[in-house]
Parts: sequence; structure tokens; C-alpha cells
Amino acid sequence: MKRMICLILCMLVMTGCAVEEPARQTAAPEKQTEEKENEKMLNMMIGDTAVEVVWEDNGSVSALTELAAESPLSIQMSMYGGFEQVGPIGTSLPRNDVQTTTSSGDIVLYSGDQIVVFYGSNSWAYTRLGHIADKTQAEMTGLLGNGDVVITLKAE
Repeated sequence: MKRMICLILCMLVMTGCAVEEPARQTAAPEKQTEEKENEKMLNMMIGDTAVEVVWEDNGSVSALTELAAESPLSIQMSMYGGFEQVGPIGTSLPRNDVQTTTSSGDIVLYSGDQIVVFYGSNSWAYTRLGHIADKTQAEMTGLLGNGDVVITLKAE
């Protein structure tokens, strides 16, 4: 009889624990959704052309977004090496440089205070910021390979 009561009590305790678990799991995604809605989205233009960027989730991009939220950030870019455009941000951002081989469309932070947009490839220590997802290599070369440009970053 004691075993039967003990078994029933154990089953009740285990059932009670299982009922609360789903409630905790559903609360977290709601909070994450609310946080995502409050985040600003960073948009980029190269000259007059809007580009779709898949931004990295790191402290450098967060700092860049905060900077662009104050007012749109226009950066005068200069051609370099026949494969990239580079320009000063005007301030230092957090960085986490790692040896990286870039490809066309990559956006990186160089030396903590310069943004680089690639239309070719290079290997160096950079902090990844993002990648332009809606342009081919030929389109990137057309946007960046014919002289200096201005990029504009705007947080909305």
C-alpha cells in the first residue's frame, strides 16, 4: 500500500513539473519578438542605389546602427587595389578582427574606424559587418569599380 501511494505521489509531482515547462518556453519567444520589434534596421545605399544587406549580429554592427540612428551616416569611399572601396567612419567602433578571405559584396570594418565594401576578393584581418545579398559580382563591380562613391547608412 505504501508503495502504491509513493508511486502515485511521484507521478503527480512529475506531471506537475511537465505542465509548467511549456509555459516557460512560450514566454521567451514573445520577449524575443518584442525585442526584435524595438531594434532599428540598418539600411545602406551606394550612391543612389539601395542594396539589401544581411548584417552580422555583433557589437560592431550594433554600434554602427546606433551611430546611424542619430542621423544618416554618409561615408566618402575611395577605390583601393582594384577590388574594394574604403572610407572613414569618423569614429572607432568595437572590433573583433579575424583573418578573413572576402568576396564580392562583403562589408567589413578595418582598423576599427574604416568601412570596406568589396567588389573583388582580399585576405586580411577584419571584423565582419555584413554582406550585400541582392547584387551579383558584375553588379557590385558596376557600383564600385568606376571611381569613388558615397555610401549612406540609415537606421530606421
